[in-house]
Amino acid sequence: MRRLRSLPLRSRLALLVTAAVAVAVAAVAASCWFVTRAQLTEQLDDALRGAKFDAAATSSMRASCATQGAVSALPFPSAYTVQLVYADGRYCQFRQAAAVPVQRSDVAVADGELDEALHTTKDSSGKSMRVYTQRTDMRGVAFSLARPMSEVDDPLSSLAWMLFLLSGIGVVGAGAAGLWVARTGLTPVDRLTGAVEHVARTEDLAVQIPVEGEDEIARLSRSFNSMTAALASSRDRQAQLIADAGHELRTPLTSLRTNVELLARSEETGRAIPPDDRKALMASVKAQMTELASLIGDLQELSRPDAAAHGPLAVVALHDVVGTALERARLRGPELTFAAELKPWFVRADAAALERALVNVLDNAVKFSPPGGTVEVALRSGELTVRDHGPGIPADELPHVFERFWRSPSARALPGSGLGLSIVARTVQQSGGQVRLGPAPDGVGTVVALRLPGAPTPPPGTP
Repeated sequence: MRRLRSLPLRSRLALLVTAAVAVAVAAVAASCWFVTRAQLTEQLDDALRGAKFDAAATSSMRASCATQGAVSALPFPSAYTVQLVYADGRYCQFRQAAAVPVQRSDVAVADGELDEALHTTKDSSGKSMRVYTQRTDMRGVAFSLARPMSEVDDPLSSLAWMLFLLSGIGVVGAGAAGLWVARTGLTPVDRLTGAVEHVARTEDLAVQIPVEGEDEIARLSRSFNSMTAALASSRDRQAQLIADAGHELRTPLTSLRTNVELLARSEETGRAIPPDDRKALMASVKAQMTELASLIGDLQELSRPDAAAHGPLAVVALHDVVGTALERARLRGPELTFAAELKPWFVRADAAALERALVNVLDNAVKFSPPGGTVEVALRSGELTVRDHGPGIPADELPHVFERFWRSPSARALPGSGLGLSIVARTVQQSGGQVRLGPAPDGVGTVVALRLPGAPTPPPGTP
């Protein structure tokens, strides 16, 4: 078994097909041989039973046995061995041939205990004989006919050789057919193996396997093509994320480096920077470090796989989470007015991730609201809307607002990484909700709407 497993799959399939055909052919050949033997033996027995003799012939044979004379004629072909069997176990044979020993069943027929007896035995020369003994009209005497079993064995021997030859041809043909079927059937698997080895060797995920038919191999090929396409897309997204992150990090890092070099040069040369300029410089360094920390946090959030992007889901009071996010937004926009109307709504989500997403939404509203403006926040029937009264977003830019690192040309001068709305969309989708962004009904400002599945009351048993 271990050697069989070490063979290539193609060889194993060919061997299994050959073995299965060999067993089937052997079973058919053996069945044919046994059925033929039974039929030939039955025909021989019928021929023995059908032999006819008359009382005159029996008397003549008995008299011949008594006088050891010759019988003028026997009413049986020369192939028969003819004997008279007596109840005392003696027998008298005609036609000079090898003697056929008398069996107990033959004596029982002569003694009247049995009507007939049929058996196979060997004559004095060792030849196998089929013997049929039947009663006669004379008491104490039975009539015995025998024919050689070679009449059955010789055709069976020829049949056995023929079956052996045909079986050998069939097994060899089955082996060749099995090998051809294995090669043909495993051709798609060879292509798949070659593609996998090519991907492992070159990391080329653009390779595709031709799909033919609707069988299991075709399904496997489609799955492989889908897997490589998904891996290629994931690698492209990863490369794009790295490129975009590098681009976004370059600007604050360059500005931070410039400011730090100015401070270092001032210390090295002994030239003091004017207090107002130094204060502005330190404020700029602090803002750039805050922007870098925010960008790195957003990158960490988006770099995690979907399965690990959120903690355990629990029943969360959405109105409470919105209230907490509003408190943080008020600190960032103290000059703004926040009009909030929050109806109770309970959802199943990760509270920390949900709060982060809502803070991002409100931060955008604060960022684009005019000084002294109003931010309207409403939570009704599971739909949260946040509206600002800023410049709004052009219609041609709306399809891109949830893309990573995308920022409106008019907003590129403002702080931010362009990842906030991407995190919002991801968090809402993981909670089974939907998010959309569009212009306000009156054309002034932007409205962000989040709909999360839930209920106005918590489920029973919720703490």
